[in-house]
Amino acid sequence: MTGVELGLAALAGLLTLIALRMPIGPALLGVSFVGLWALMGWRVAWGSLGVIPYQFSANWILSSVPMFLLLGFICFHTRLTQGLFDAARLWLSGLPGGLAIAAVFGASGFAAVSGSSVACSATMGRIAIPEMLKARYHPELATGTLAAAGTIGALIPPSIILILYGIIAQVPITDLFLSGIAAGLITAAGYIVVIFIRVIRDPSLAPSIADKATMAEKVAALKETWPVILLVIGIFGGLFSGVFTPTEAGAVGAALATLIAAAKRTLTVRAFVDAILETVTTTSSLIIIGIGASLLTRFLALSGTGDWLSGAVLSLGAEPLVIIAGIVLLYLLLGMFLEPIGAMLLTLPIVLPIIAETGYSLVWFGILLCKLLEIGMITPPVGMNVFVIKSVVGDTVSTSAIFRGIVWFLVMDLFLVVLFVAMPELILFLPAVFG
Repeated sequence: MTGVELGLAALAGLLTLIALRMPIGPALLGVSFVGLWALMGWRVAWGSLGVIPYQFSANWILSSVPMFLLLGFICFHTRLTQGLFDAARLWLSGLPGGLAIAAVFGASGFAAVSGSSVACSATMGRIAIPEMLKARYHPELATGTLAAAGTIGALIPPSIILILYGIIAQVPITDLFLSGIAAGLITAAGYIVVIFIRVIRDPSLAPSIADKATMAEKVAALKETWPVILLVIGIFGGLFSGVFTPTEAGAVGAALATLIAAAKRTLTVRAFVDAILETVTTTSSLIIIGIGASLLTRFLALSGTGDWLSGAVLSLGAEPLVIIAGIVLLYLLLGMFLEPIGAMLLTLPIVLPIIAETGYSLVWFGILLCKLLEIGMITPPVGMNVFVIKSVVGDTVSTSAIFRGIVWFLVMDLFLVVLFVAMPELILFLPAVFG
């Protein structure tokens, strides 16, 4: 058996293990180790297992991951973003679908201190959905809005997906963050358009609410947004001005969030311990998957499978746009069954060389990839954000109703993917100006 044949057999075995519901991290580690053993012998296999985990985990930029995770979990457990939705609710409730639009604003604000779409959906869902249901919003609109809005959490920095992508693709994290801001804001605007059009066409989805708040109350509500504003200024002001690196930004953000929560007296021992434990478990699982992906990359390189697959795709003579369309379709399908980070780390060893050969910007592709992976968070049958919202609403709203609620947002997401492919400058504008 040639190296390429062995590599293809290993990939088939990997997909089989994943289909059998084996966790992606152990599946990557096991298949890569066995493949290296069969290809190069047990000394190389054990040597790789001794060297590659250290090489991956010792990457200095990777230390920003637990810091940004800690930042998000502290904000989640201490409810630092509550004021965002309250202010948006008072200012926007008079608009058609005002509460749903306020929820999108709140999710966008939470995204700037979270980096996780699941945390974004869970946090804003607990805050916004009860308010919308109490105002007699249609359950499908209320739950669908929050499931979709949660995906903004992985686009607007700090984004764990973008940090890991930047490490693997070796592109500047700052450029990815700037591009993510543009993509996240465009996505939020698209969701607001969906809500506005749906409610204009069918006012029964979101009964109008009398704007009884005085200007003084609205101004007072804006004052309660200071925790998020301070965090955003502290993290991104220092990051983009060059005062500190992305790694240091995560640590500064986590420390600042802790101090703000303590000042607001929402930081309890239980909340802090829960944030630490969730940070440790999430970071550990991400590192295991990352080590497995690094081993797979080494195996595919030594076997020649990566080059063979890239060459096979490029030898078809297809236009770069056709290749991109095929990659988009691949990730849309993978997103239906795999969690985002696992799908990304599983495929990047094969996809990145293809993207490099087509001449597309790796920064642009990182944002497009993040968008595609987040679409998978709301598509059946897995749709993680949908099940997060289901856990928030309990038996009040059925899972099928939540999936129906995301349909129009999914249509907008697909339109935005086409827009990002057709007009890459929408994503790359900010890095060109400020990078």
